[in-house]
Amino acid sequence: MANPNPDETTMKIKAMLEEAQPLFTEECCIYRVPHEIRKHNEDAYTPKVVSIGPFHHGNEKLQKIEAQKRIYCREFIQRSETKNLESFVSCVQEVEPKIRGCYSEDIKLSKEQLVMLILVDSCFILELLCRYHFKWPYRDALLRSLRLRIYIRHDLFLVENQVPFFVLEKLYNLAFPSTLNSGNHSHPSLLWLTRYIVHLGIFDNSDKFEASLSNDVRIDHFTDLLRKLVLISSHLLQPSSPGCSREAELTHLYSATQLNEAGVKIEVNKNSQCLLDLELSGHCLRIPFIRVVDSTEVVLRNLLAFEQCHCMDKAYLTDYVAVFDFLINTDEDVDFLIKKGIMENWLGDSNAVAEMFNSLGVNIIYPDFNVQYSRIFERLNALCAHPCNKKVATLRRDYCNTPWKAVASVAGIFLLILTVIQTVFSIIH
Repeated sequence: MANPNPDETTMKIKAMLEEAQPLFTEECCIYRVPHEIRKHNEDAYTPKVVSIGPFHHGNEKLQKIEAQKRIYCREFIQRSETKNLESFVSCVQEVEPKIRGCYSEDIKLSKEQLVMLILVDSCFILELLCRYHFKWPYRDALLRSLRLRIYIRHDLFLVENQVPFFVLEKLYNLAFPSTLNSGNHSHPSLLWLTRYIVHLGIFDNSDKFEASLSNDVRIDHFTDLLRKLVLISSHLLQPSSPGCSREAELTHLYSATQLNEAGVKIEVNKNSQCLLDLELSGHCLRIPFIRVVDSTEVVLRNLLAFEQCHCMDKAYLTDYVAVFDFLINTDEDVDFLIKKGIMENWLGDSNAVAEMFNSLGVNIIYPDFNVQYSRIFERLNALCAHPCNKKVATLRRDYCNTPWKAVASVAGIFLLILTVIQTVFSIIH
């Protein structure tokens, strides 16, 4: 058998190497959740009713709403000032290469197919936001169903189910140029509209919502928006903030009940404006209030997955979840935090809350850890390890954990002292 021509082999290898494309680009911000993380709760990363972007496009379970998406797209274009489909198509065509680079996988769609997909999905989202703003939910067959509205909001924040935010901005600005430029607020800013689907419980005043995000803060997509709203309220997006340092190593921390038994006073941080603000003063650990609802696990899992894929060096929410993973080992820890006013459990089952926090950190990588949290861990562990603290905490737990026990213990000590005095006087006389 004749050996292959070396020149021919070289040409084939050269062609193969030139065809190779990078897996990630500088624009990449929308990711498939890694299998090691996804396998523990696939439903948390999978859309329920609506596919956004290419990753879940074509899923048979999500076809029912495809026709409605096209209707919304058509009506958004009709709602716009231009009412010109060609200008919207051209707008997406111009940035198609950049859009393609935003996804972590090679999109098996032609340029035309991707433009159609992104245009329909983006205009669907924009029309949805407009209908919320103009109070249309109860006149809209799609939004009339409360369950469907909740599922759509759920799907819009999944890390795999995104379109780039800059596309939404370009299309929205194209649709309403005069209102945006003239100061006429018949159509508010896009960021303002997103508040209709972002419900964090930390933006009670709608005026604070838009003011929290300055113009120089880049938003990649809705998952990123949700994360940045949390971090901005804790100033973690400001490089000068002392809470930004993540050069420590993750170490062990005792559970909430163990800390309490060791004499650590745990109470709710009423002055905190952010979930992430832990404070330790003396023997008192203050933790911000958290409400655990049905969507909490989905939101946290997607935020963690995004940090693991996109910004592991700034994984502040991952650090926060690690804290609760340590604090909560059993349902007793959950009940203790509820008793202290730190946690509100809308799931009903304390064991379910414990299992949720214990599972969130599975297969999560911690190359670095929050320095502030690490220092708190060291001080708390030192308090727990000190023998005097353990003895005092044991006495407090066994003899002073209720008012009646405390009274009985004091009375017992007083009687013991009187008995000793009486015995001494008897011996003297």
